[in-house]
Amino acid sequence: MARILVVDDDGHTREVIRFALEKAGHRVVEAADGAEAIDNFILEPVDLVVLDIVMPEEDGLEVCRRIRARATAKGRVPVLFLSSRADEVDRIVGLEMGGDDYLTKPFSPRELVARVKALLRRSYPAETPASASGEPEARRPLRHGPLLIDPERHRCTWSDHEVRLTATEFALLETLLAAPGRLYARDELIERVYGEDGTAERTLDSHVRHIRAKFRAWGADPIETVHGLGYRIRS
Repeated sequence: MARILVVDDDGHTREVIRFALEKAGHRVVEAADGAEAIDNFILEPVDLVVLDIVMPEEDGLEVCRRIRARATAKGRVPVLFLSSRADEVDRIVGLEMGGDDYLTKPFSPRELVARVKALLRRSYPAETPASASGEPEARRPLRHGPLLIDPERHRCTWSDHEVRLTATEFALLETLLAAPGRLYARDELIERVYGEDGTAERTLDSHVRHIRAKFRAWGADPIETVHGLGYRIRS
């Protein structure tokens, strides 16, 4: 059961989301504006934020920026943006601002729950291999040249420079790095990273672009595109 912060200035929308998420077994805390959202986020840790972009005073993009600026014990809390804007550029801006997924209003409550489930699954893996003692075994750090990913600390570095990734970006890069040189077809990569999310094909390329943009500051590009086939870690 996850604790989810729902931020939307429309009370009816919050009520619909609350009902759907609580029916799925989650705990929900609501906020009607950006200031209340930040207060709630600071007061008690949450596992995920459902965040409307278009709000008066302080919009969702600014709220996301402030959330991303605050370190938490859980690492980077996943953010699912909601918006009445369906344009691709708005979706890209939301992802570039640190969002992990984007859902356009009006939306199906079932789709919302499915996306929340997918985000929670890849942000907080429910199952890890058990050690001989029966305790969960830590996911080992992965290294390929100057690229290092530490899943337990949710930390990614390039030549000791930290690269801040969203939960989805981290899961995508970790999947590729677990098998350096292996070419992942788009469908296989989507299944491994996004699970049952049938809309993931629209955002896979966006997440790859965002990862590349974040590594560009260090003159690096860790992902190789094999046109018409898929992606792999650059050798």
